[in-house]
Amino acid sequence: LGAEMAVSEVASELDLQALCGSHGGLTTVLLWAPWHAPSVHLVQVLEAVAAEQKGVRFGKVNTDVASSIATSLGANQVPFVAFLDPRARKVDSLAGADPPRLVEKVRALATRPFDSGTCGSTACGGGGGCAAAEGEDDLNGRLRKLVSYSPVMLFMKGSKDEPFCGFSKKAVAMLNRHEVEYSTFNILEDDEVRQGLKDFSNWKTYPQLYVNGQLLGGLDIMQEMDEDGSLAEAFPKAEDGGPEDLNSKLKSLVNSAPVMLFMKGNKEQPFCGFSKKAVAMLNEHSVEYSTFDILKDDEVRQGLKDYANWKTYPQLYINGELIGGLDIMKEMEEDGSLLESIPAGARQ
Repeated sequence: LGAEMAVSEVASELDLQALCGSHGGLTTVLLWAPWHAPSVHLVQVLEAVAAEQKGVRFGKVNTDVASSIATSLGANQVPFVAFLDPRARKVDSLAGADPPRLVEKVRALATRPFDSGTCGSTACGGGGGCAAAEGEDDLNGRLRKLVSYSPVMLFMKGSKDEPFCGFSKKAVAMLNRHEVEYSTFNILEDDEVRQGLKDFSNWKTYPQLYVNGQLLGGLDIMQEMDEDGSLAEAFPKAEDGGPEDLNSKLKSLVNSAPVMLFMKGNKEQPFCGFSKKAVAMLNEHSVEYSTFDILKDDEVRQGLKDYANWKTYPQLYINGELIGGLDIMKEMEEDGSLLESIPAGARQ
């Protein structure tokens, strides 16, 4: 039983195949990085979920150690969670630090039947796997867990990327302005939570903001606290984040793949013309490369300008060393030095 509840270290494709093939149900794999605080927190969340969902296998991949797994699972950021069937095929995924959605996705997928059956007709198997969380029928117990799954939790209509009402949109804008790490829960996707939280917190409207599991209030309270300065004081203080920590993070990022392109968007969907041209150039030369979307991490976006002493994007790095931006890439392509600088292992 203890082995079932553990979150296994996955360091290779072989490890991944073995973990998925060890049973007939769902396997949940978290791709994380030790320098990224939200993904470190999600590791702790995953361990808590693993202790309850006994019919599910759980694994974690340090992308600094096993970046190839991130590529094979289609992850272009951390944290990233992949939900896999017994043949290690991805059936769903979750990008970003969103503990409530992680919990809900595991819950929903845990009972899904797969075509490789060591457990009979259900994914959780016999012997009580599907009844792994006996207390989960207790709504108050479920709500207590949800409000505490992230230090700052916003229950809202929609998500931080797509708020579905004006009040939720204003709450998201306020949190973003304070540059606080937070997770959201879309109450429109779970009516039990939507109705139950009103009684649980004795607060009848949404959005609702929780810090360290305690209700702060709705949008009016947030606005009052924002005006008198108490909102910023209520947020958990970061334990690190100084210049040395940022430089270490950036050094790790630029070395996370032999060829790294920092850009707006990703190779499948560039968000600006310059990034699109850089991607097309690397693709044309059949270069194996990874990308980092600077639009998803403003700390990296601003910090890399000073770290590399290069103020624009995209930025291309080879073996951790800055090559330059699009203009430099064009010049090197014209004189043939771009392809020469690509490591042999990164050429298809």
